[in-house]
Order: sequence, then structure tokens, then C-alpha cells
Amino acid sequence: MAACVSARHVMVWLLLAAAATCFSCARAGNVRRAPATRQRLEVQRHLKRLNKQAVKSIKSPDGDIIDCVHISHQPAFDHPFLKNHTIQMRPAFHPEGLLFDESKVASQKKTPSMAQLWHQNGRCSEGTIPIRRTKRDDVLRASSVKRYGKKKHRSIPNPLSIDPDLLNESGHQHAIAYVEGDTYYGAKATINVWEPKIQQSNEFSLSQLWILGGSFGEDLNSIEAGWQVSPDLYGDNNTRLFTYWTSDSYQATGCYNLLCSGFIQINSEIAMGAAIFPLSRYGGSQYDISILVWKDPKEGHWWMQFGNDYVLGYWPSFLFSYLADSASMVEWGGEVVNSEPDGEHTSTAMGSGHFPEEGFGRASYFRNIQIVDESNNLKAPRGVGTFTEQSNCYDVQTGNSNHWGHFFYYGGPGRNSNCP
Repeated sequence: MAACVSARHVMVWLLLAAAATCFSCARAGNVRRAPATRQRLEVQRHLKRLNKQAVKSIKSPDGDIIDCVHISHQPAFDHPFLKNHTIQMRPAFHPEGLLFDESKVASQKKTPSMAQLWHQNGRCSEGTIPIRRTKRDDVLRASSVKRYGKKKHRSIPNPLSIDPDLLNESGHQHAIAYVEGDTYYGAKATINVWEPKIQQSNEFSLSQLWILGGSFGEDLNSIEAGWQVSPDLYGDNNTRLFTYWTSDSYQATGCYNLLCSGFIQINSEIAMGAAIFPLSRYGGSQYDISILVWKDPKEGHWWMQFGNDYVLGYWPSFLFSYLADSASMVEWGGEVVNSEPDGEHTSTAMGSGHFPEEGFGRASYFRNIQIVDESNNLKAPRGVGTFTEQSNCYDVQTGNSNHWGHFFYYGGPGRNSNCP
């Protein structure tokens, strides 16, 4: 009898132990699954915020989906300060200083020499704007949902810094021309367009203009526009039109394109973040894009124009502190991320991937660089300086001519025998 009781007790104990083990396993599994579930829900909420209801959608040949979204439903109007904002459909003044010519807006229906790939399969109608749809994988490639669509802190080129440790601390490298020491109300450039090779998926290569206000500390204001190749942001190596803004040196405010509330788009033809074509070929046909950013002296907003015909929209002045008044520096040029894979300099290319001395058709260029002065006139920049962290990796050379005005060639291959 005693033996039977003991056996029964042992059996009960074993069953209880097995149940406890299963419960512990299940609880551990739930703990492991909880962060994944939270992340999935966070990603879904973010995608819902970014991807507004479309009037129609267009499948681009490169795999992008372009959503035609009603102009009043764009991401900008998620900003609490823009809830009752009246959209300004044209700037009050154009940088020549004349009243804005309405024919420029009307002419937006013309096809430019530089187009976007998605145009091959359709267009958005008036009253809507084209928005590149954000995919789940786009968000998951970011370090966090919160950092999706944002640059890293301290990625701005500071040509006035003499501290070599600061120059390379972020892994970003530049080859730029710049002006400073005055007040600036805009900038313009025509930028040669290429498809530079990217070595690592977490690196990028871009060519852009920067309009800057404030110090290079925590309060830097920046408006940026140009073209970029960024596998991390877009999931491919296509050359894409982009914009960026920040009012606190890339910490909490601002983003690329329309990936947060800020830029108000009015144009139905051009999609921020969409692929540009055709592209320049080494020793072959050369293509470029013109970008103009200026401050409307009446309303105070910062406007952007693409080419001669496309006024894209504006950054409301309240987004900024220093730039609410004017800019103190303008930069033009290239930027890459050097993540130093395997302890060596990256072979990610800037521009065409060739050095400036190779010249037209081989090296990438900026031409007709201009600034907008306090009288709202486009003028040639005075006292243009140049800056690069490592000229053996990426370099810049300026020039001047009747047809190209102030120009420069820039770029390079990254790692080479002189840039180990």
C-alpha cells in the first residue's frame, strides 16, 4: 500500500513538473514574441500614417508604387500647426524679383528632358500629388521605426572646422563648394546625374545643395535637395530625386521627402524619392537636373523648383528658427557614407566615380551655381571656397565660364591606391 501511494505521488509530481515546464516554455516564448509583435504593430501604424488613401495608384517599371493622393490629404497636414493651413498654390515672388509668372505653373504639363520612370505607366491628375508608397521592408531596414527616413546626426559638411577628429567622426565624406559670411535667401544649381556604385547597403552617395542657418551644433537648420542612391532608404540602387530638412541638426525634426510632416507639395507631376532617368554614361550622353530653392519674401516660405517648369512646393517658415529669417551658408556638392568595411576605405563612388581632372563626360559636375540675395535676385556667388576631407578619395575643382557661370567638377572612386 505504501509503495502504491509513493508511486502515485511520484506520478502526480512528474505531471506537475511537466506542466510547470510547459508553462515556463510558453511564457518565455510569449516574452520573446512580445517585442516582435510590438514592432509589427508599430510598423503597421507608421505605414498607415505615411501611406494616405490614394485616388489611384501607378506601378512604376522599377517596382515602386506611386499613389496619387488628394493634395489636402498629404502627410504635411498631420502636423498640428498645419491643421487649418491654407495651401499656397504658387509663390508670391519668383527669384528674378518679378511677380510670379502663372505661365510657369501652367507649363508644368509639359514633359521635361529629365523624367521619372513611373511616368511611363501613367500620371496623377490635377488636385492630387504623387507619393512614393512606403513598404514594410523600407521601414524594417531602418535602425528603428522612429529613425526611418532620417539622416544621422552630424552628417553635415563643416568646411570651417579644423578638428580632424570631427571631420571623420560620422563616417560621412564630402567634396563641396560653398559660400558663407553673408545672408542668403536661396540657391540654384544644375547637377549632372549619375548612378554611382555603392559598396555596402548601409552606405549612400548623393549630390545636392544645402541651405544652412545657425551653428554646426545642436541648432543647425538645413534645407537640402538633389539626387541620391541609397539602398538602405529605398531598397535598390536607383538614382532618385530627394529633399531633406531639419531644424535641430538631424536629431528629432525633419526627414527625407514626404516621410514626415513638413514639406507641402503642390505639384502633380514629380514624386519625391522616385527614380530619375535617363542617366549620364561615362564617355557618352550627359544629363543634368536644375534645382532652385528660394525664400518667398512675402510669405516667408522656402520654395523648391525642379527644372524650369516644375514648382514642387514649399517648406513653411515656422518649421525653422534661423531659416525663418535667412541662411548664413550655402553648399553644393557630393556626400558619401564611408563605413570602412573590413577596415579599409569604402569603394562607394561619389558623382561619376571619377576624379574632377577627367572633365566633361567623365567627371560629374555642378554648373551655373547661384545664390538668391536680399533683393530676391539670382546672382553669381562671391568668394566660393572648396572643402573635402580626403582629396585622394573624393576631390573638387572649381571653374568659371560664360556658358556655365560658376561651376565645379567633383567626386571620385573612394578606395584606390592613394586612398587605402
